[in-house]
Amino acid sequence: MPRVAAIDCGTNSIRLLVAELTHRHDGTVDLRDLHREMRVVRLGEGVDATGRLAPAALERTREALAAYTVAARRKGVEKVRMVATSATRDATNRDEFFTMTREVLGVEAEVITGAEEATLSFTGAVGEQDPDDGPFLVVDVGGGSTELVLGTWDGQHAEVLAARSVDIGCVRITERTLRSDPPTQDEIGAGRQFATEVLASAFDAVDVSKAQTWIGVAGTVTTLSAVAQGFPEYDSERTHLSTLSRADIDRIAGDLLAADHATRAANPVIHPGRVDVIGGGALIVQTLAGEIARRGGPQELVVSEHDILDGIALSLA
Repeated sequence: MPRVAAIDCGTNSIRLLVAELTHRHDGTVDLRDLHREMRVVRLGEGVDATGRLAPAALERTREALAAYTVAARRKGVEKVRMVATSATRDATNRDEFFTMTREVLGVEAEVITGAEEATLSFTGAVGEQDPDDGPFLVVDVGGGSTELVLGTWDGQHAEVLAARSVDIGCVRITERTLRSDPPTQDEIGAGRQFATEVLASAFDAVDVSKAQTWIGVAGTVTTLSAVAQGFPEYDSERTHLSTLSRADIDRIAGDLLAADHATRAANPVIHPGRVDVIGGGALIVQTLAGEIARRGGPQELVVSEHDILDGIALSLA
């Protein structure tokens, strides 16, 4: 039962999963969590405007990776894989990032393609789903990009039918359009227009009307579920496989966009590193929900705590 470490470095956060893999007689692999951790490092802070990774952002990421390296060693990890997505793809000084990760972690970070990112996210998200509930639409709202993936799952293997990654995420939309605290109606309107225009190419590539179940993954979606349920503290077991209706999404997005920084920061389920950008993330999810419904897709969002991290870990089997 080998132990592996999966690291996902996004625009807003960097996450670690240490897991134990068990190979079954039918050729499938079971994944047992040993440790999950998330730190908001805002690696993509300012990249949209400057095209470069900021020194402070690189240092925050280095500190997180150093802690993850210690955690992996203590858990007896045999294999490590780290993937990096939107922010590092866009940065002109990306070599600084890769030199740092190699020195701290001891392995090369991979900038994966949009297609591979889609496959890993989809595989991680659908593993607990009933195949009869497919085809599945998996949506990952990150800090700098959003992925839509349509596919099937037969209980053992996932097949991606269509996928598209577009350059909009909670950090990018906030920095570009939601500058006031709280954002003005004009800013919200500009953000909604920006989201609609950028997401259009994803909907052109992915026919959401073929989906029977819509699954949302990553921190924006799981945070919206925790806010909607009014938890006194974040509880991943209760957010996992919870559902959000369109009315839930509209209500929570409206509340978050109307709230100022202090009000959002006072909510115990919103991670401090998401306080500044959760309104932008909610606006993207609200836009997605409206467009998916308008195009004949599922009306309800299933929230999953399992995502690309699980896919990365399974790729090490």
